[in-house]
Amino acid sequence: MKIASLLLLLCSCSSISWAAQPQQNYQQHCAVCHGADRFGATGPALLPESLERLRKPEALKTIREGRAATQMLAFAERLSAPEIEALAQWIYTPVSPAPFWLEADINASRQVAFAPGSLPDKPKALFDGVDLMNLFLAVETGDHHVTVLDGDKLSPLHRFPSRYALHGGPKFTPDGRYVFFASRDGWISKFDIWNLEVVAEIRAGINTRNVAVSGDGKVVAVANYLPHTIVLLDAELKLLKVIAATDGKQSSRVSAIYDAAPRKSFVAALKDIPQVWEISYDPKAVDIPVGLVHDYQYKEGAFIPGYLNPRRTELATVLDDFFFTQDYRVLMGASREGKGQVVNLDVRRKIADLELPGMPHLGSGITWEWDGRTVMATPNLKEGVVSIIDMKNWKTLKTIPTLGPGFFMRSHENTPYAWIDSMMGKGKDTLQIIDKRTLSVVAEVKVAAGKTLAHIEFTRDGKYALASLWERKADGGAIVVFDAATFKEVKRIPMDKPVGKYNLYNKISRSEGTSH
Repeated sequence: MKIASLLLLLCSCSSISWAAQPQQNYQQHCAVCHGADRFGATGPALLPESLERLRKPEALKTIREGRAATQMLAFAERLSAPEIEALAQWIYTPVSPAPFWLEADINASRQVAFAPGSLPDKPKALFDGVDLMNLFLAVETGDHHVTVLDGDKLSPLHRFPSRYALHGGPKFTPDGRYVFFASRDGWISKFDIWNLEVVAEIRAGINTRNVAVSGDGKVVAVANYLPHTIVLLDAELKLLKVIAATDGKQSSRVSAIYDAAPRKSFVAALKDIPQVWEISYDPKAVDIPVGLVHDYQYKEGAFIPGYLNPRRTELATVLDDFFFTQDYRVLMGASREGKGQVVNLDVRRKIADLELPGMPHLGSGITWEWDGRTVMATPNLKEGVVSIIDMKNWKTLKTIPTLGPGFFMRSHENTPYAWIDSMMGKGKDTLQIIDKRTLSVVAEVKVAAGKTLAHIEFTRDGKYALASLWERKADGGAIVVFDAATFKEVKRIPMDKPVGKYNLYNKISRSEGTSH
C-alpha cells in the first residue's frame, strides 16, 4: 500500500509539474508570435479580453491542431496533453496589472525624428530618372525590413529596418510622398519616401490590425484588437480621438478599417458586434470640436454622426471582412464562418445575401468587366475555389476550382488575366492564372517545389507581375518577376521572406485589380 501510494503520489506530482509550467512553455513555443507579455506580435494577443469569443475546448483544439488560414502551428507532437491543458488554462488568466492603452499612453509614445518642413520637399538624387509612382515597397518579415524597389528597372533602390511584424499593408498619401505602416504590436510609423527617412512614430494600441489614410492625406485611422478602439491621428501622428468600439452593451475588437475616399470617410469592420461603422473625415460634417474627444460611453442619440464620429449600421450578423464597390456606396461583407451580406451604406441596411462557400477572403477581392457587367472575384481561405459574383444582382456566376485555399488574388486593368495563389493548401508552390474573359484557369506557374509562392502585384502599366517566394533569404526567398502576358519568369530579386509588395500607383489610384 505504501509503495502504491508513493507511486501514485509521484505520478500526480509529475503531472502537476508538467501542468505547472505553462509560462515556460509559452515563452519557448508561443512568445515569438504572441509576444512575451501576451500582448500580441505576429499572432494575436492571448489575453482574456481577446479570447472572449473563443471557448476553451476550441482553444485546446487550436493548440493541438493549429488553425486554418493562419500561421498557427499544431503542437500535439511537441507538448503533452497536460501541458496543452495547462497552457490553454493559463492564457485565459488575467494579466496583472490589466492591459490598457489610454490617450496618455498614446501621447507619451509619440516620437518625432524630423519636424514638419525640416526635410527637403524634393526627392533624393537617388530617384533621378525614376518613375516615383511605379515604386514598390516590399515588406520583408524574415528580418523585419522594407525594400524600395524601382518598378521600371525591377531593382532595389533602398532598404531600411521596420518595426517588428508589420501588418495590414502600407498606406500612402495621395501625392505618394509618405507611407504609413502598422505593426501588430500597435506602432504606427510615418516614412518619407522622397527622403528615405522615418519621420515620426506613435503606439496606437497593444494589438493592431491595420491602418487607413484619408483620401486627402490628413487623417490616419488605426483599427485595434486590443484595446477595443479606433484611434484617429492627424498626418503628423498627433492624437485626434480615441473611439471605443462598443454598442453600449458590449465592446468589440476592430477587424479592419478602410478609407472610403469618394465618401470622405472611413469604414470599420467590427469582429464582435453586428454593426458597420462609418466615420466621416469631411470637415464640413463637424458637429464636435477637433481635438481629444471622448466617446467611450456611447449612448443612442448622444452624438449626431459628424466629423470623426461613427455612424452605425445595424446588422443581423457580424461582418469582419469587406469588399467595396468602386464608389464605396455598397460593401460586400462576410463573417469568418462565410455568411455573406451586401450592405448599402447610404440607406444603412442589408440589401442582399451572398452565396459563398467556406471562408471567403473578400478583402483580397478584385473586379473587372465581363459580358457587359461588373463582376467581383474572391479567393477562399478554407476551400480551393474562387467565387465570381455578378455585382448587379449579387448572384454567384461561377465557382472556379483551384489547387487549394488561397489568400491573395490580383489583376490589372491592362491584362486579361487574374492570378490566384493556393498558399493555404498543398498547392502553395503554384500560382494559377484565370482568363477574365472565359472565367477559367488557363495556366499555372511554379518556381520552387514545396515552397510558398503568393501575393501577386503588378507594375504600374500591368506589364509585369511580381510574386513573393515566401521564404527566408537563405532558403531562396525572393520576389519573382513574371511577364504578365507570357507568364515566363523574367527576374528573381533575393529578399528575406517578402510577404507583400505594394505598387504606389496601383494603390493610390485604387486599381480594380488590387486590394484597397
